[in-house]
Amino acid sequence: MIKEVIFDIDSTLYDYEIGHAEGMKCMEAYIQEHFQIAPQEFRDAYRHHQKALTNQLGEDNAAIHSRSIRIQNMLEAWKQPLFPHLNHLYHAYWDTLLEVSKPEPGVLTCMKSLKEMGISMGIGTDMTAMMQYKKLEVLGISPYITHIVTSQEAGVEKPHPDFMLLCIRKSGFLPEECLFVGDHIRKDVWGAVTSGMYGIWYNAKGKTIPEGLEIPDNRYQEIRHFDELIPCLKSIK
Repeated sequence: MIKEVIFDIDSTLYDYEIGHAEGMKCMEAYIQEHFQIAPQEFRDAYRHHQKALTNQLGEDNAAIHSRSIRIQNMLEAWKQPLFPHLNHLYHAYWDTLLEVSKPEPGVLTCMKSLKEMGISMGIGTDMTAMMQYKKLEVLGISPYITHIVTSQEAGVEKPHPDFMLLCIRKSGFLPEECLFVGDHIRKDVWGAVTSGMYGIWYNAKGKTIPEGLEIPDNRYQEIRHFDELIPCLKSIK
């Protein structure tokens, strides 16, 4: 019997791509106005510093998601003043993303029903902690969440077993009593299943499973809408 549902955040509880696109537009406009740097040059530099940070820190480090470090390194490379521009650009991105982001259809209704069923809910997400807290509050999801695991706290990114085991430990339940819901078939679903949990692949955009990735059919299910989550949960024996 499932007693705990653990949710990913980005591209699961809201559409990250919409917020990211709008946040990038705001940074582009700021940089063009203050530094006369064209949008494409900015985007190329942004990608370059994102990749450089990952190469420097490795993939299992929450700091690779830090927009502030990317912006800092970009401004340094352009020999532009860090202050006040670093802070302004950080807020241009994140404030815009938070402003335009809405919960995925059916999320809040689903969580309300889970709470009424006596099922506890947690979060298992890559990223630094504080911004993920803000997303949960803005989306109206925070009242349903009793515990959170971020990759900043775990010290590794999904699907590392240490991350998943921390999610299980915080839940207080056995692995087979936990259900992990996420949009990323490898990070969320495969990672959960290989740690003893059940997985739900939230595949609203109709992605295909990468070739060579094998997950037992009886350990996960696919949904396209959150209306389907509770029936899937009830079907797990």
